[in-house]
Amino acid sequence: MRFAFIMDPIQNVLIDKDTTFVFMLEAQARGHEVWYLEMRDLFVHRSRAMGRARRLELRRELGSHFTFHGEATEPLGGFDAVFMRKDPPFDVAYLHATQFLDLAQQDGAFVMNNPAGLRAANEKLFALNFPSVTPPTLVSQDAQRIKAFMEELGGEMIIKPVDGHGGFGIFYGHRDDRNMNSLIETMTHEGREPIIAQGYIPEVRLGDKRLIVLNGAPLGGTLRVPRADEHRGNIHVGGTCVKADITPRDYEICREVGPRLRQEGLYFVGLDIIGDYLTEVNVTSPTGIQEINALNGVKLEAHVIDFVEQQVEERQRR
Repeated sequence: MRFAFIMDPIQNVLIDKDTTFVFMLEAQARGHEVWYLEMRDLFVHRSRAMGRARRLELRRELGSHFTFHGEATEPLGGFDAVFMRKDPPFDVAYLHATQFLDLAQQDGAFVMNNPAGLRAANEKLFALNFPSVTPPTLVSQDAQRIKAFMEELGGEMIIKPVDGHGGFGIFYGHRDDRNMNSLIETMTHEGREPIIAQGYIPEVRLGDKRLIVLNGAPLGGTLRVPRADEHRGNIHVGGTCVKADITPRDYEICREVGPRLRQEGLYFVGLDIIGDYLTEVNVTSPTGIQEINALNGVKLEAHVIDFVEQQVEERQRR
């Protein structure tokens, strides 16, 4: 099979961290062709999604992890599978890329994740479709409403931007903080843009779980434990990954969200779970597989490539 990966620059990949990298390695080990594109390589010609793609050979060698073997400009629909793995932000360029991928899907490629699902699922707001498993949440640009909600919550809360990613712009707020008015003004751009206010979950000190979900079912997870001087567990701000089992509550959350994920074609997803609550649904380019593999002696990417191969074979039989 021929697999195309739309991603950030290959030269910047962290070979011991990047989830896309192990997808590529696993596909290559199975004899599939691995092709690489950046979003700037995509275009549409006469209503066909096209791309300037380069074939890759990959190695788990620091500083020498890839070699290009040829280049081709061709329809994206000519690939068996296209992996949309460009990191956030979900900006206008990303939106247009998903619209190109609609055409690639119509042209015969299996696209993961489904471009329509990517457009439908804001990573912060999509979780609000499942109120039975999410913490109390307000989305508003009104400063008085936001502060009143904080009082409803007992005087403390988390606030974050609707379109943030990677832990950027997430703040812990409380009623005694003299910066709260200024913080809300800044984050809402003086009342012009909504933000998310959410109940503070004390269990965050024990870790923010990243649960990897494939076609609605949990594959594995890790707890990202924040530093003593941080409230965020994200790895790039100093969080530490520790081993975590899949709990009965994790299965319960997946039973709640799984049918909707499958309906939207959101096949590979990272759920963020704090305590008993789902806080975010990461769909653009979820990561965490290499950390989970290292902690548990597993190889989760094999399950993902199994799934993609199955999807391609089913499409070819239709």
